[in-house]
Formats: sequence, C-alpha cells, structure tokens
Amino acid sequence: MSTAVSVEHRIAHVEVTDETITARLIDGRVISVPLAWSWRLSEATPAQRANWELIGDGYGVHWPDVDEDISAEGMLHGIPAHRPNGAKGSRKRPAKALQPTRRNGPAKRRHRASRG
Repeated sequence: MSTAVSVEHRIAHVEVTDETITARLIDGRVISVPLAWSWRLSEATPAQRANWELIGDGYGVHWPDVDEDISAEGMLHGIPAHRPNGAKGSRKRPAKALQPTRRNGPAKRRHRASRG
C-alpha cells in the first residue's frame, strides 16, 4: 500500500535582503534564493523590496513598486527571472505605437465590423 503526501507550496512571509530572497512557507519550511535571481528586486530600493503582497492564496508574492512576481514553485525549482533583451536598468521603455499591418490594420477591423 502506498501513501500519497500532498504538500502545498504556499508562502506565509517573505523577506528580501541585499543578498537573498527568503520565503517562509506555511508548513514551516524556509526557501532562500540569491537576490540576483530577480533583476527587478536587485535594482529596487530597500523600501520597494519591503512592499510586497501575497498573491494566489500564498502561492506567489508580488512587489507592486517594481512589478515583480515570484512563486514558491519557481523558488523551489530554481527558476530565476531573466532580464528581457535590451533592458537597461529598471526604467521601463516607452511602448511603441502599434503600426497598421495586414493583421492589425484598419482594413481587417473594417472587415470584421462589416460582418453580420
């Protein structure tokens, strides 16, 4: 006879230092990963790092000041956040205006609008 064990990876509390991101899970385990795993948190101020909220009933953490999300699952499986190509620093790049193309241009929109 086999016994199935269900383990929930839910976070109860998180702390970010200059070196690590440490999550305390509701079952008492502690996960710690290098701060460098999150380039957004690495570039954030201590106040921004301290401003976090649990999301998904504790399955993840969100830092609204730097728009960063980290899941307990990602920390357990060793999945760091990758910096997007071409990103420089923590400044957001301005969004480029959507240029009309065959897929998103006015002709297609008119075609859809004319359908009955």
